Amino acid sequence: MRIVFVTGMSGAGRSTAARALEDDGFHVMDNLPPILIVPALEILSDRISKVAVVLDVRGGAIEETIQTINSFKSKNLDISTLFLDAENTELVHRFEGSRRPHPLQTAQGLLAAIEIERDALAGLRIAADLVIDTTGISPHDLRNRISVAFGNKEEIQMTVSIVSFGYKRGTPIDADLVFDCRFLPNPHWISELRPLSGKDALVNDYLMDIPIVTEYLSAMQKVIQIALSGYLADGKRYLTVAIGCTGGRHRSVSLAENLSTRLVGRGVETFVLHRDCDRE
Repeated sequence: MRIVFVTGMSGAGRSTAARALEDDGFHVMDNLPPILIVPALEILSDRISKVAVVLDVRGGAIEETIQTINSFKSKNLDISTLFLDAENTELVHRFEGSRRPHPLQTAQGLLAAIEIERDALAGLRIAADLVIDTTGISPHDLRNRISVAFGNKEEIQMTVSIVSFGYKRGTPIDADLVFDCRFLPNPHWISELRPLSGKDALVNDYLMDIPIVTEYLSAMQKVIQIALSGYLADGKRYLTVAIGCTGGRHRSVSLAENLSTRLVGRGVETFVLHRDCDRE
């Protein structure tokens, strides 16, 4: 049986992740009390090959939940833990937009409830195999990323998510490795390239013709391949790489696309997300 535990901050996309896993053939159980997790999985083990268990702060007993997950991992089963996160300001915006209360909200207000939940789930976040920052990404992009990470491609040993971003909007909070490309020549200062992005051939050709750009790209590839070997040896299957430039439109986008092409291969699948490319 393959088991994916889905947890994370309220408003960060657990429902979207659950639907994506269900579409990929997982039997989804939502908000199950920790004491019922083991019996439920034992009942399903002879009938279901893939199960997703959605956990959140409403179930309480966070320490018990962590112990339950660790007990499954100690049995050498196919276990993964996904933690969905987002910046506080993004979570506030989502709750205010949906007009739904946070499950921990009291008279102290929404932001206080978010901080309480973040503290309560800190242990689960540390123990997670994959953390996804949903700040600024669409439900469609999140579903695609879930599908790549937990789809039916059994030959895939490692999934590498490559996120381009702009430093002016902050570093992605789920990044395992962060590469800064702000020192590279900036197409923004070339009038005919400014309205384009790193996905356009003219911008990409301009950057790839500069020796320091290709040299840096090769160095990034080497570092990541070393990390992949270490991750696999440690039993981890997910790596998130963030590449940043000033605005997240030209340099980081082009390098992310080229890096994805270089890394994809036998046993490795890549997913590229341009967080800030189309943002003003």
